[in-house]
Amino acid sequence: MPSVILERGRKKRLEQSHPWIYKSEIASVNGEPGNGTLVEVLNHQGRYLATGYYNANSQITVRVVSHQPLEAMDTAFFVRRFEDCLKHRERFVTGGDAYRLVYGEADFLPGLIVDRFGDVLVVQLLTLGMDVCREAIVEALIQVVEPAGIYERSDVPVRELEGLEQVKGELYGKCPRHVTVTENGLLIKVDIVEGQKTGYFFDQRENRASIAPLMTGWGAKSGIQLQDVVEEGEVRRLPVNKSGKTVTFPYWDGATVLECFSHTGSFTLHACKYGAKKVTCLDISEHAIESARENVRLNGFEDRVEFVVDDAFQYLRSQVKGVEERTARANGGKVDTSQPLTAGGGKTFDVVILDPPAFAKTKSAVKGACRGYKDINLHGMKLVNEGGYLVTASCSYHMRPDLFLETIRDAAMDAGKVLRLVEWRAAGKDHPQILGVDEGHYLKFAVFEVRSKTSL
Repeated sequence: MPSVILERGRKKRLEQSHPWIYKSEIASVNGEPGNGTLVEVLNHQGRYLATGYYNANSQITVRVVSHQPLEAMDTAFFVRRFEDCLKHRERFVTGGDAYRLVYGEADFLPGLIVDRFGDVLVVQLLTLGMDVCREAIVEALIQVVEPAGIYERSDVPVRELEGLEQVKGELYGKCPRHVTVTENGLLIKVDIVEGQKTGYFFDQRENRASIAPLMTGWGAKSGIQLQDVVEEGEVRRLPVNKSGKTVTFPYWDGATVLECFSHTGSFTLHACKYGAKKVTCLDISEHAIESARENVRLNGFEDRVEFVVDDAFQYLRSQVKGVEERTARANGGKVDTSQPLTAGGGKTFDVVILDPPAFAKTKSAVKGACRGYKDINLHGMKLVNEGGYLVTASCSYHMRPDLFLETIRDAAMDAGKVLRLVEWRAAGKDHPQILGVDEGHYLKFAVFEVRSKTSL
């Protein structure tokens, strides 16, 4: 088998379990490996370290798939790997039939993503080394999972860095465009053909469930209290408003919630499940809002959700401007009261959820991303009612956790807010992380209580 010899002075990333070997780390190549074929990786002394697939056209020239000698990435190889993947998910992912089955490097299969939607699998082949194994991958998935269909969504720009075209389409069986799955007891309809990436983002499953405590406990701020009430000769514990009337609305204790960048409305669904009174579901994409609307209908939450198609940055600024105008009028400021309030009226919420797409897809984009994250978090926290919660996330790997928190801290300072961190989370258990592979540590998820300095 051909081999690559690593530079003597390189960083020992491979020994620390990182599977990527860059062109600059390679001292020489023995033999004539074809792109997409296996090579052995040797240190400068000729000692065997690992086996990976090779692509001379990629800056990541070798991606390691085994730390033991390996003759071929054949069907038997993928069956072994997929069986391990399935065991992990069956142990840690419960209460649903949808999850990330194969997570690239973290499942020792760099360049391969497989998402499971019930009996349909969606596959992404991101590298040449995986693309040349597509037949073995499909056959192994059929043996291990026995799906009704396998659909390919390799329509991603990263393939072009490997010299590959973007492609998508059926690989096996019959794949309907829409599949309905369950997550945390909720029905979710997913568009596997035109939805973003593979159609759904599984990495926030546990994070979505974590918002449950935020969704109730808000009735008292409206003057509603549980009291003993005599009805038909029986004493019952019922909600009663300031006027002494019994409140019949079942979600009287629920939060008012804003979800920005809603995509398929997953946080909206969880907010409703856990008792929210009213949810505003916002996305700039009409297609995304239609998906969210359908999911809300599937779960019977239509009476508690309003949908907004708008740019989140614009919407947040508009609402903040309305709040500031209303406050100025209430305080007797110099305001032309003959003019109507800013469109939007300055709505505020008990919980604001910000789950934007990646703002920093490259290292050079970090500075601009910081401005974007600061903007949405600054305006988002200004719309949180006193003592409410800001739920905020970043899926940009290049936005490191300390920088993300620093950016939110700067936004809080400008907004005159004190943030109390309640919860800090990462991706779910179907997105495991290899220690030493920082690229897998991409998702940051935080829950903050928001207080005004003037209230403390």
